[in-house]
Amino acid sequence: MITPSLLTATIALSALARAGMEQMVVAPGSRSAPVAYAAAAAEASGALRVHVRIDERSAAFTALGISRSTGRPTAILTTSGTAVGNLLPAVMEASHSGIPLVALTADRPPELRGTGANQTTYQPGVFESFVRAQVDLVPDDQKSAVETLDRALAAAGGDDTTAPGPVHLNLALRDPLYPWAEEDHVFLKNWAEELAAELKENRPARLAHPWAVFDESLVTENLETDTSGLPRDIGRNFRIHDVHGGSIPSPLGENPGKRPTTPDGARAVVMAGDGAGPAAARFAEEAGLPLMAEPSSNARFGKSAVHSYQNVLELNIVDFVDTVVLVGRPTLSRQVAAILQREDVRVLAVRPGPVPWFEEGRRDEEVVHTFQEALELLGPVRDNWFELWEATGIAACDALRTQANSTPILTGPHVAHAVWDACAADGAVLVAGSSNPIRDLDLVAWPDDPVAVVANRGVSGIDGTVATAHGVALGTGRPVRVFLGDLTLLHDAGSLLVGEGEEIPDVQFVVLNDKGGGIFGKLEHGAVAEDERYTGTVERFFGTPHNVSLPDLCAAYGVEYSEANTAIELAALFAAPLRGRRVIEIPIDRAGLREFHKGIRGAAQDAAREYLAKNPIKA
Repeated sequence: MITPSLLTATIALSALARAGMEQMVVAPGSRSAPVAYAAAAAEASGALRVHVRIDERSAAFTALGISRSTGRPTAILTTSGTAVGNLLPAVMEASHSGIPLVALTADRPPELRGTGANQTTYQPGVFESFVRAQVDLVPDDQKSAVETLDRALAAAGGDDTTAPGPVHLNLALRDPLYPWAEEDHVFLKNWAEELAAELKENRPARLAHPWAVFDESLVTENLETDTSGLPRDIGRNFRIHDVHGGSIPSPLGENPGKRPTTPDGARAVVMAGDGAGPAAARFAEEAGLPLMAEPSSNARFGKSAVHSYQNVLELNIVDFVDTVVLVGRPTLSRQVAAILQREDVRVLAVRPGPVPWFEEGRRDEEVVHTFQEALELLGPVRDNWFELWEATGIAACDALRTQANSTPILTGPHVAHAVWDACAADGAVLVAGSSNPIRDLDLVAWPDDPVAVVANRGVSGIDGTVATAHGVALGTGRPVRVFLGDLTLLHDAGSLLVGEGEEIPDVQFVVLNDKGGGIFGKLEHGAVAEDERYTGTVERFFGTPHNVSLPDLCAAYGVEYSEANTAIELAALFAAPLRGRRVIEIPIDRAGLREFHKGIRGAAQDAAREYLAKNPIKA
């Protein structure tokens, strides 16, 4: 007789592999041991790739990065007890981003729950608010177990009414928890080889969703277009000529031609938020509309992308906007959020299916399923509307560059610009940390060259960024450049630990080190700190100063370290091949951060305002 816990483990892993899982992450533990032994056998046969991490939170975000960058379900295996609770941040991010993460948790069998059994809590339902399906499996019947798991995993891909997202598979495992008889050894080997042969013949399709995952166009080489007309693939060597050369299928059909304009046409803009995808850029260009694209939209390129759009949105030109074509999820700009809330602005939200981050009725908007529907509702565009936005954005951008370059030291925007250019040049995937880095990118990443960008914008936390970057590199097989702050690195420093024998991805961490939380100085708290009654409070509770030595931290984890204090030094580091793992520290001073940003934004807005004064908009 096969040990029951091993049989349960193989049932679960077979279901996951048939649902499209190619990689999984294992955190060590005793109760989860049967699944670990099965995973090892599956890896030996070539059926799965397995990664091991000692910290469950790090493991979960590694799995999240793999799923986000591939569109495939990825499981994180944990033992019972508090190990399960460590998955919650990644499960929350997966839920709000629509990522098919699988929490595969081992548990005590029901007869031991509530008895004081060691390392036991109540695990069923622990992620209830965030998962698309949850299963508490005690498989006494193999057929029913397979059917139960298949139904749960199908929910990860979403359907006509539910967005994709994470699922929770809780496996109640009874002793013994290891292969102890010869029959067990033979069973595991045969099972793994049969699974590998099955997958070789029929590797399941992705569970990709256009709003949920890093666009596959930047990962794989085959061209696919889904039924909504939104492209899934545009090739590994993604460059702007691919767009204009036709490698991205037109979202408006073949030969859409030049859009008509009229003196009283629509004054519309395209807002491309997180996950919008390259089709949003193609649509904006073909529709003749100005495009405001966040970095993680993966639509920030092409002729229609407006430079320095946040500064332009501060001016009276925004008062003339009557329609917004919304693609993806806007997460960065208060100016964009303000437009979407205006009662006099019509919002056409292009969504081919349900999304995980929006509840119907919470904002007044018209949902359309294709870009063609949006265009039909939009009608002709006003004469010279795009040209006005384009020129205003260029004026703002040029002034911002000039003002920023007047400072003799490196700043966040300088580094953001250099990081974007480096990724455009060498094809590295850019993982953007939350807080200041992604906002610096949004401010100065010029949309002339496309860059593949991944960011955890589901709930926009700084946690798990290091692990997510590892996962993106493992998922895509491409080098990754991470732009992040010092607190983001320190918050997830434990994810730098990769055990002996584990696959080491190519990841470069570009760290803006201002010895604390610089973003708060740019927010309202920076103004409060100018009042001497609150200076110390703001510094302690928001600035959170520290004196961690990054060279020592890197040495402890076996990560290469470099420091850059000038643009020339940074360029030289970016010119070298991106191999292995390296931290590049850029020391900056946050004391003048608030005034610096006021200066560059003021210069940009003054220049844009001057241009608009010379080229007034007619009502």
